[in-house]
Amino acid sequence: MRGKSVPLLAGLLALAACQTVPRRPAPPELIGRATPDGFPASVRLVTTDMRTFTDLAPDFFAGIHAAANAGKVSILALSGGGSGGAYGAGALVGMSRAHTRPSFEMVTGVSAGALLAPFAFLGPAWDARMQAAFTGGRSARLLRAPVRTILSRLLSPRGLPHRNALFQLVDHFVTTEMIDAVAREAMKGRRLVVATTDLDKHETVLWNLGEIARHGGPAARRLFRDVLIASASVPGVFPPVLIRVHEGAREYDEMHVDGGVTTSVFSIPLIAGIQSIELPLLRDAQFYMIVNGQLARTPQTTRYNTVDIVSNALAAEMTYKTREAIVDNIAAARRLGMHFHLTEIPVDYPQASFIDFDQQHMQVLFDYAANCEVRGELWLTPEQSIRRNMGPNRAPASGLPACPAAATHPPH
Repeated sequence: MRGKSVPLLAGLLALAACQTVPRRPAPPELIGRATPDGFPASVRLVTTDMRTFTDLAPDFFAGIHAAANAGKVSILALSGGGSGGAYGAGALVGMSRAHTRPSFEMVTGVSAGALLAPFAFLGPAWDARMQAAFTGGRSARLLRAPVRTILSRLLSPRGLPHRNALFQLVDHFVTTEMIDAVAREAMKGRRLVVATTDLDKHETVLWNLGEIARHGGPAARRLFRDVLIASASVPGVFPPVLIRVHEGAREYDEMHVDGGVTTSVFSIPLIAGIQSIELPLLRDAQFYMIVNGQLARTPQTTRYNTVDIVSNALAAEMTYKTREAIVDNIAAARRLGMHFHLTEIPVDYPQASFIDFDQQHMQVLFDYAANCEVRGELWLTPEQSIRRNMGPNRAPASGLPACPAAATHPPH
């Protein structure tokens, strides 16, 4: 069956090239005044919009500092990684079990990390729902998504979003209760930010989900949900998300897809790293980064079929993009005097593919991360990560590899 899918897919691609998806035009300006219907401009930021960032930054970071109650600020950045999101979920639950989990004043997420971000933001009380989202039956349905979703999308460009496995997963877990809880935490000054890619602009857009939640009502839940879906919508695997915006009396549609297209993980450097702004409120902050993927891997033979070739190409791109982002984050953390804690799926962990949503595999990955944190062997310094990834490695013959920090035991 798989061998026959390649010519069929090629034919459908040719057919799809003649079709167009009905939509309103995109806003004509790179940095304009168009805003999502019913929301203020402050709910999001195009990362090239330095003027708006400069205007918003004082209140944004003052809120983070106030939320810390005069203590040290803790920031969590969650990367993309598809099914590797089970690793991040396990890491967070492990921190809850070990009583080492900070009340993060800022949480950022991209792609799978965006789906994790609201649960991470809301704390241990939401751990059971987070675990269900990343290891339960609803996430397992994503396993069937790649070929089926591509074919259905090409045959019917408008699509049936309510039948999309990703839509159903996010729509189930983004409840009114979640929106209300995020709004309450946002009012304390805590920040929840996720990234999408605006395909019309070829730019990263940062969404302040706390501000969206504070708006309240069905519109807040709908935009909150749609932003999360967009952030995780890998092009070609899941359909893009159209977000209706207006500028005065004019209405437009923006097309948003996976934030990982333009950035795999971010904290402050996505904006502040490209300018000389100083952020004294973040000095001495604790900065945690969970990479829901591998920064290197043992060689594996790629089978000669479309799905494996595409998934491996995307994984390779993600790996290099994440490495570059980590380098940027290291530089910014040092400049701002922040303490950097990093964890990642080890190079010798037997992860088949980032689109392997097999429920059993995700549960094993979840348990591995949780158990490593309980043993105090999850977190690395960036230097330790580099040494582990650049050294000789081979996947274990059986069982799972040692925890990321098994040989180093770094302090939390």
